[in-house]
Amino acid sequence: MAKAPKVFGLMAEYENPQDLYHACEQVRDAGYAAWDAYTPFPVHGLEKAMGLRSSLVPWIVCVMGFTGAGLGFLMQYWMSAVDYPLIIAQKPFNSYPAFVPVTFEPGILLGSFGAVFGMLGLNRLPQLYHSVFNSKRFARVTDDRFFIAIEARDPRYDAEDTKAFLAETGALSVEEVED
Repeated sequence: MAKAPKVFGLMAEYENPQDLYHACEQVRDAGYAAWDAYTPFPVHGLEKAMGLRSSLVPWIVCVMGFTGAGLGFLMQYWMSAVDYPLIIAQKPFNSYPAFVPVTFEPGILLGSFGAVFGMLGLNRLPQLYHSVFNSKRFARVTDDRFFIAIEARDPRYDAEDTKAFLAETGALSVEEVED
């Protein structure tokens, strides 16, 4: 006896970015939480229409950059003033102007690592499989179509009501996507 396929959610297709933008506003205002929009190119302001909060990546980069700079400075201070102090031309052991180039480099290094790995982590990448690829219509997202997918795990999700709601937003088609 074959199992019934598990449902990922519903996917609505739109013809242009304006229709998608207005549909995203309607989905956001309806209170859905587990949903996403897919476009063939960046749509300016779509994150605002979706109600997304600001990214945490700049904060991650800032913390990692200052951590790297601090560690670089402490490393040089330890080596110059504590571990192996040398008096050179009567300069103090903690000659911080000489520490600037080396302090800068680990700050940039850890900041860039924070940017890359923070972005990958927050976006849950690499993701080798996503259920939206089970839809044959979704192949057009890389060409000329725009999509909204509302996941079945959303608390407000009801197959019939959500399908009717997406149809009311001006979707060209609404289909159920298997997981």
